Amino acid sequence: MGYKQQITDWMQAHREELIEDLKRLCRIRSVMGEARENAPYGEGPAKALAEAMELCAGYGFAVENHGWRVMTADLGAPEGRALDMLAHLDVVGEGDGWDTDPYEPTIKDDGYIYGRGVSDDKGGAVAALYGMRCVKELGLPLKRGCRLILGTDEESGSSDIEYYYKREKPAPNTFSPDAEFPVCNAEKGMYRLRFRKSWAEETALPRVASLSGGFRVNVVPTEAGAVIAGMEPMHLMAGAAPLCAELGASCRVEETPEGARLTVVGKGCHAASPELGLNGNTVLIRVLTELPLAECASTRALRELDRLLPHGDFLGKALGIAQKDAPTGELTCSFTQIDFTETGLEGICDCRVPLCATAENCKDVADAALSACGFETAGMMIPPHYTPEDSAFIRTLLACYEDFTGRKGECYSMGGGTYVHDIPGGVAFGIGMPGVDVRMHGANERYPVEDLFTSAMIFAASIAALCG
Repeated sequence: MGYKQQITDWMQAHREELIEDLKRLCRIRSVMGEARENAPYGEGPAKALAEAMELCAGYGFAVENHGWRVMTADLGAPEGRALDMLAHLDVVGEGDGWDTDPYEPTIKDDGYIYGRGVSDDKGGAVAALYGMRCVKELGLPLKRGCRLILGTDEESGSSDIEYYYKREKPAPNTFSPDAEFPVCNAEKGMYRLRFRKSWAEETALPRVASLSGGFRVNVVPTEAGAVIAGMEPMHLMAGAAPLCAELGASCRVEETPEGARLTVVGKGCHAASPELGLNGNTVLIRVLTELPLAECASTRALRELDRLLPHGDFLGKALGIAQKDAPTGELTCSFTQIDFTETGLEGICDCRVPLCATAENCKDVADAALSACGFETAGMMIPPHYTPEDSAFIRTLLACYEDFTGRKGECYSMGGGTYVHDIPGGVAFGIGMPGVDVRMHGANERYPVEDLFTSAMIFAASIAALCG
C-alpha cells in the first residue's frame, strides 16, 4: 500500500486521542430504554448518539442526525460516495461478574481495555472514525467519498438501520466493523423460537415454585435461579453442588419465605457462539431434574426441557434441527431466556441457521418436537446473508488487512448478524483479530489496545484504496 508509512506514523501520533475518544463513548450506558421525544430507544442510546455527533463534527466531518436513530459523518469527494462503514453505539446490558466498572473503561497490564462496548461496537465505531480522520488529515487524494454510519438499535432489532435505508441509498461498497478480521462474507440466518406451557396451580412438595434466567434473547446467560418450595437449604445444596461442579458451574443457596433459592453461575457469551459460554439456564434445569422433586406437571415440564434442550447441545440435535453447509457452517441453538411460575413457563431459544435451513427442515421440526410434549410455539426465520468472496471489494479489503497484519486474508462465516445482513454485497470487516476472545456480551468485555490502532490503520488504507 502506497500510504502505509504515512498512515502508520499518523496513527502513532494520535494514539492517546483514540483511546480517550473510545472512553468518552464507553462511559455512556447506551442500553435500550423507554422511548421518549428525541430518544426513540431511550436516554442512553440518544446520549451516545449526541456524543458521537459532537465528536465527529469536532474533527471537521459533515454530520447529520437521522431521527435520533442514526447519525452520519461524511468525508466528501467530487464523484459521490464509494464506501459506507456501519457501526453501532448501543450495547447490551452489563449483566453480572465484572471485575471493573463496566462504564469506566480501564486499561490493564495485560494490554486490554475493559468496558461494555469496547469491542461491540464502540471500538469499531472509533476505529472507523479514526480511519476517516487519518485519510482526511493526511490529505490523501480521493475521487469518491466515505460515510460513517452509526446506529443505536443494533442489539434490539436494527430498526434504526431500517429507518435510515428507507430514506438513504447504500454506497456501492459497505462494511461493518462489528465482527472479526479478515472478512466475514456469510452471516447465518436467525430463528427465534418461543415456547410456552401452562398447568394448574400445584401443592405437591418439593416442587419448583419459580425459575428465571436470561436478560436478553441474544446473550447466553451467566446466572439462573430457582426457588424450590418444600426443600431445606442444606439438602438443596447437598444435592446441587456436586452436579454443578461436575458441569463446571458454581452455585449458592439462600433461604427465602417461598422456599430455598438455588442460583447457578456459569459463563455468559454471545448467543451466536454458545460453545464459548456455560449456559446458566441449561445448567440449572439439568441440576433441578436430578433433585428428588414431586411428580407433578411442573417437574415433568422441566424434564421435557432437559430432554429437548439439554445442557451442552449447542447444535439443536435433540430438537432434530441440526444441519450444516459449506458456506455458513453448523446451526447453533442457544436457550437464552426462561420465566417459570407456579402455573406455567415461557422460554426463548436463539438459533443461528445456515444457508441450507428452511422452514420445513428447521422451524416445522422444532415446532413438532415441542408440540408433542404439549408446548405452544411461535417464531419466525430470517434468511442468511452471503456475498461471493471473489468481488473486487473483498479482494481490496483482504489486501489492506494483509498489509498491516502480515497475516493471510481470507473469508469466513459467522452466526452473528450485523448491520450489513440485508445489504447486497455488504460484509463484516473487523475489529476483532482472529483467535482473540473479546468476551462479547459477557462480563469483562475487552479489546487489545494495540489491535485498536491496527484496525484503524486497516480502515484508513481501505478508504484510500476504495475511494482514491
